[in-house]
Amino acid sequence: MKKVAFHNLGCKVNSYEMEVMQQIIQNNGYEIVQFTQKADVYIVNTCTVTNIADRKSRQMLHRAKQLNPEAVVVAVGCYAQTGAADLEKDASVDIIVGNNHKTEIAAILDEYFKTHNSITDGEKVEVLSDLTGPSEYENATIGEGESRTRADVKIQDGCNQFCSYCAIPLARGRVRSRRPEDVIKEILTLAENGHKEIVLTGIHICSYGIDFDDEAWAKGEIKPKTREGENGAVKDYRGETKLFDLIEMIDKAVPEDKISRIRLGSLEPRVITPENVKRLVSIQRVCPHFHLSLQSGCDETLKRMNRHYTTSEFKDGVELLRKAYSEAGKNVAITTDVIVGFPGETEEEFEITRKFLEDIKLYEMHIFKYSRRKGTVADRLPGQLTDAVKSKRSDVLLEMTARHSALYRRQYVGTEVCVLAEEYKNGYTSGHTSDYVKVSIKGDIPEGSLVPVRVVSISESGELSGVK
Repeated sequence: MKKVAFHNLGCKVNSYEMEVMQQIIQNNGYEIVQFTQKADVYIVNTCTVTNIADRKSRQMLHRAKQLNPEAVVVAVGCYAQTGAADLEKDASVDIIVGNNHKTEIAAILDEYFKTHNSITDGEKVEVLSDLTGPSEYENATIGEGESRTRADVKIQDGCNQFCSYCAIPLARGRVRSRRPEDVIKEILTLAENGHKEIVLTGIHICSYGIDFDDEAWAKGEIKPKTREGENGAVKDYRGETKLFDLIEMIDKAVPEDKISRIRLGSLEPRVITPENVKRLVSIQRVCPHFHLSLQSGCDETLKRMNRHYTTSEFKDGVELLRKAYSEAGKNVAITTDVIVGFPGETEEEFEITRKFLEDIKLYEMHIFKYSRRKGTVADRLPGQLTDAVKSKRSDVLLEMTARHSALYRRQYVGTEVCVLAEEYKNGYTSGHTSDYVKVSIKGDIPEGSLVPVRVVSISESGELSGVK
């Protein structure tokens, strides 16, 4: 039995797809071992969101070959898709697999071993995807999931937004949505295996269903939409997204005693409308934790980024959520992403962003230094900034998010919260509230339990401690 080791880089979608590949590999007679062990095959699920991600992907591929020079090293995923030309020249890599062929991984390996007696007796094997036009969703299902508490459920792939800095549409292609019945079936399977919380994830989940025909959808049928425009791109999803329909379908089809929480992945600010917020608040299981992608607090920078909203629209969405959940007697945690050092970002523009973020006080911000991506519009923009400038601006916002996050968490001291028990270590069980605040509780609480906890303190590092 051949041994296969996996290493994953990147987002939740990549993590989900790696679990799918692991199950496929296991079901086809391979043994999975740790990446640090000697294996016959090393599979690196690559990422290309930044230059650093590209470099880490190459480093892990090289490390795999060092662990066992006789092993077959497989590059799969986003960097494998966009960086295939470089990987063709890389002696550490034997097989290159694009994003729409991950479910074929066992068949690709089987065929490789049939035709290659050793790793040096043939050319590299490449199985890449044509992502320049419309394609079908590559359906794959996680039967069990690694955790017994929280599980990601992929509902769509691809993106039609083409933000000027982002290479992901080049790596993932256009929007493809998963059929609702397949999503629900997987959630029910995960529930039977003990999961209490599911996270709806994808490359751009607000585009869910824009590739489905609207008239057929209204009748409860699923039909591909007739696409128009170059490469079949549908660029404006406002009013078209069927994400909230899907959430309501899940809420109706999945018993509450099976799945207690429904958490959402990253959302576009434009879908936070009064009607959609009303729908979210009405579903008790939807976690009051929303990641609204901002990227910049300056409208001029947002225009160069080709983002499709303004800072005032973003602020309106934040206020809508806060007001609606406050009226429902709940706190709401709002997080975001911010890119610093985008081409042409002046000191004045950064100051506008800093002030906007200081005023709006979000629970957490993920701060990224702009990374040039070959093939994107931003790569050709004038005013590229130095890493020193990016680092300085990043430090300012990192200090801010630490303050704001601690301020949000401090409000819980002396209150009672419900915590999903996730991990026991060194005498304490840690878990998260519905708005994704981490709490440590003394004692060993069974994994997957939802327990009422009284928060008694907050440490200097900002971690909450509670008692049952």
